[in-house]
Amino acid sequence: MKLIAGVDIGNSTTEVCIGSVGEDGSFHFLSGASRMTTGTKGTLPNVHGIKSALLEALDKIRQPLSALDLVRLNEAAPVIGDTAMETITETIITESSMIGHNPSTPAGAGEASGYLLHLENIWKGKTGVPYIVVAANKFSYEEVAARLNQHIPELDIRGLILQADEAVLVENRLNKQIPIIDEVRHISRVPEDKLAAIEVALPGTGIRMLSNPYGIATLLGLNPEETRAVTPIAKSLIGKRSAVVIRTPNGNIRENVLPAGEIHFHGSRELSVNIDTGADSIMETLQKAGQIRDISGQQNTNVGNMLDRIKKSMTDVASDRDQEVRITDILAVDTLAPVEISGSLAGETCMEKAVGIAAMVKTKHLPMQKIAEKLEQELKVKAVVAGVEAVMASLGALTTPGTRLPLAILDMGGGSTDAAVLEENGTVRTTHQAGAGELVTMLIQTELGLGSRTTAEQIKKYPMGKVESLFHMRLENGSMQFFEESIDPGYYGHVVLLAPGEMLKVEEDIPMEKILEVRREAKRKVFVRNAVRALKIVAPEHDLRKISNVVLVGGSAEDFEIPEMLTEALAEYRIVCGRGNIRGTEGPRNAVATGLLMSYLSS
Repeated sequence: MKLIAGVDIGNSTTEVCIGSVGEDGSFHFLSGASRMTTGTKGTLPNVHGIKSALLEALDKIRQPLSALDLVRLNEAAPVIGDTAMETITETIITESSMIGHNPSTPAGAGEASGYLLHLENIWKGKTGVPYIVVAANKFSYEEVAARLNQHIPELDIRGLILQADEAVLVENRLNKQIPIIDEVRHISRVPEDKLAAIEVALPGTGIRMLSNPYGIATLLGLNPEETRAVTPIAKSLIGKRSAVVIRTPNGNIRENVLPAGEIHFHGSRELSVNIDTGADSIMETLQKAGQIRDISGQQNTNVGNMLDRIKKSMTDVASDRDQEVRITDILAVDTLAPVEISGSLAGETCMEKAVGIAAMVKTKHLPMQKIAEKLEQELKVKAVVAGVEAVMASLGALTTPGTRLPLAILDMGGGSTDAAVLEENGTVRTTHQAGAGELVTMLIQTELGLGSRTTAEQIKKYPMGKVESLFHMRLENGSMQFFEESIDPGYYGHVVLLAPGEMLKVEEDIPMEKILEVRREAKRKVFVRNAVRALKIVAPEHDLRKISNVVLVGGSAEDFEIPEMLTEALAEYRIVCGRGNIRGTEGPRNAVATGLLMSYLSS
């Protein structure tokens, strides 16, 4: 009896399947395991993850590594995702020329404009001049309120800017109601004697004047050129409850414009498309270019720099010359990305149009043979590169109960979406498309402005709820869930992710409805679009109506909403679509590793 291992190296996970082959040709699946992929898919660091997964799978059947007779590896093509920005005008501000701010706990309501006056210099104020007072942390809220009350009768004080988070505490002690902005971290940047405008909206509403460039122009008396320069600040304040904008005419404003640039497709036809035209136009041009040899970007542009960076990051994969590193497919999706406004007081950002791109990078010879050789050295077990992912996934999908030939599969992983059609006569048509789970995570992180990629990954994987009392939460589908025991008070008022057996708090203050919209739209842009694109390539005569059923495999097929999205999208073509259940036990996972074992019998 021989022990054979099938190993599927994915962008996110490395999966293993162990089987035995008897002398009479009988075959039995014994165990499987999954571990995080170590290093970039298709590189030598993968060996560590492969070894860990093999040890786990063998431990389940109480066998040592030395018991293995053969390891069969998939062909691993790495896929790298990145974002390319639309044309961005970066306003570089010296002397804090124009600043936007959005504290979360303002006080009062309304808008006001006036000249900035530091609290310690309030005695220098002049009668008849409108002022907005600025108070640093060195003053307590009692002292701020007392000093203002002392000078309110003689000075025209119209607003207040605080460094501390104490707007409400000060407002409760003032003799006059004024709009108050707090949480200005870099208050030392606020220049004195300059004209400023502040606005605080009523609860449940957003500001109107300072989120409108013409509103800012009205309050600060800007000319048309200055109004254009302040537009990024106005955009950054849309939907906010409060804001402050400061004008310093002596500040130097200069613009540094880096064009978005063109993507060049080198295929059956040489075609180019400007990234400004958006994702739909990019993907249409890609299709018209035919069989792609390489994809490059216009030099000294956003997209050119991005594609160059992707190729350079693959130099550890390629032993060939740099020009042998090629991008053979991309998936482009429209998105929005936060861009920090230079000179801002509290790290304010402005949402700008962006194009998210997943690129499939290939070298002349993928170093899979080197991985096999290194495995042989470390494990003292023969290792071979045995099959193409999509073909192996098709064979593995056939172990799903209720399937038969002809069979179409969608293998949705972390970096790529593979599709294949396996005909009754044994012929297989396959395609390997860039873009899957990693791109979705990147889009969620970018559009929500999350600091942690881990949070974005969790948002992608788990449904949500909002804790509205210590005994109930509102779920994302609108229903209520009640608890017999009190919820941890630390979750109160927060959006939480409902992971198996625990709640994960989303630290960022983002409405649940916004997170839901971004999550679903990111999945539709990537998975639905890529599924249709891939299936059309492998379908007989490129006609989706000639595919009767599709089995979903891969890590992303385990998602709680992607299979339903795909079922809905493919329904118009009368395609039956559902999650696979590999070997009747593994769910949609382990299809490629299982297929590698099955292909051994026919090799």
